Amino acid sequence: MKKRLNVSSAYGETYDAYGDKKANQTARSAYGFSANDLYSSEKKSVMALTLGLDLGTSGVRAVAVDESGSVVAESTRTYPLLTPHPGWTEQRPEDWLAGTMAVLKDLVEELGGREIAALGLSGQMHGLVPLGAQGQVIRPALLWNDQRTGDGVAEIEAAVPRETLIARTGNPAITGFQLPKLLWLRQAEPENFARLTHALLPKDYLGFALTGVMAAEPSDASGTNCFEITRKVWDAEVLGALGLSTALFPDIVASHEVVGSLTREMATQTALPEGLPVVAGAGDNAAAAIGSGLSHLTPGLGSVSLGTSGVIFAPLDAPTPDPAGRVHLFCHADGGYHLLGVTLAAAGSFRWYRDTFAPERSFSDLTAQAEHSTPGAGGVTFKPYLAGERTPHLDPDLRGSWTGLSLATGQADVVRAVLEGVAFSLRDALDVITPLAPLTRALATGGGAVSDTWLQLVCDVLELPLTRPQQNQGPAYGAALLAWQGVGAIDNAVSLAKKESDKDFQPREPERYREALSRYRSVSS
Repeated sequence: MKKRLNVSSAYGETYDAYGDKKANQTARSAYGFSANDLYSSEKKSVMALTLGLDLGTSGVRAVAVDESGSVVAESTRTYPLLTPHPGWTEQRPEDWLAGTMAVLKDLVEELGGREIAALGLSGQMHGLVPLGAQGQVIRPALLWNDQRTGDGVAEIEAAVPRETLIARTGNPAITGFQLPKLLWLRQAEPENFARLTHALLPKDYLGFALTGVMAAEPSDASGTNCFEITRKVWDAEVLGALGLSTALFPDIVASHEVVGSLTREMATQTALPEGLPVVAGAGDNAAAAIGSGLSHLTPGLGSVSLGTSGVIFAPLDAPTPDPAGRVHLFCHADGGYHLLGVTLAAAGSFRWYRDTFAPERSFSDLTAQAEHSTPGAGGVTFKPYLAGERTPHLDPDLRGSWTGLSLATGQADVVRAVLEGVAFSLRDALDVITPLAPLTRALATGGGAVSDTWLQLVCDVLELPLTRPQQNQGPAYGAALLAWQGVGAIDNAVSLAKKESDKDFQPREPERYREALSRYRSVSS
């Protein structure tokens, strides 16, 4: 007979949870369904709605999506970001839960009794939620952008050759990933490490809190530095070289798989029905890609995001890492893979400029002013390394700069240089991706994509056609689509995604940016 644990939630109630991997599997079968049962040719009748949750860095967002793929309701709550020391970023899982309970309750009230089929999860990647033997949170979670783990990265590199780690996990050792955080915990907080029994990713902790079942899925697990990307299992060899065990990590299930059902206590907190199926979901980038209709089944169509960070997403059907590890290789939520090139300060660079030098101006005013300069920004070059840089440099100590300033330089040149610098950093990422997963078109998303001026500039620099979609609902929407797949209503979550376009952009004058791109690459930071 399997041992059952009474696990305390952040709210003081207790709910059943399973303390080992076999018991977790037993728990899923005990609910009377599995992904294999539901994802079959004999579909259940389509119910009214699914819900999708995105556990972000600044807050949690929930959406309700009907059987046509339309969003019918949404709610958002914020929670604090803790920075106890420079370079450290943490959050309290109880704050995540409080926000989650609130947004789910909001949706239930707004939906007025409409039937809900399932709940899907998405969230920030790479974080560490350390749990004790009874499932209790040991300390605040360490987040994806936490930079305290340099010694952990060095420890990994000393134990596992870089080329081996990239070949096995798709990525080199990176400060923001989960594995270096575990090594930091062992070295810096040995008393907490001694209590550690389970290591969960943020959205998977949320799933555990909602269902009492611990599980992970490949898209998120592949961002830990200890997931064997070809076999889609925790990498016992890498972990063993570091004195760690796969027992720390939960079972791996498919992204569309139902991992458990909503407990009575969580049902009471949210007003959702007890027993509601909860689907594993995906990491935020993969979930957003599902919601945009991006799949390894349609290679050549990717995305370019101009959010706080800039991201190029390129799906592919086989695990093909960049040998130098300059771009990330992750599992996709559709069963394939994707490459991810990241520049850490895209729209974030533009916001920094506006807030620092022109706080009275709107972003649209500034982009309009940039049109008064010409491609190449009058010889001014901006490096957008305000938070270090990921692709292709993998250097947290890189710093931003302007060069080429003169008495003839005007504000239009300076602003245009910022927009161009971000585009050039994305071109650096695209040039690494292209030999591995060439794109013929990309969807343009993120806050910066509302600007026609900036999108045309990016289109010219990348020499890649771009399409701005009518709908860009982000990771929560993709999680809701995965929930529809999880309960057997559709064969593939991507098939339900809304794909209508708002505007298409074609390269107009890419040759006018090539000299400036060459200058950008030759200027030292």
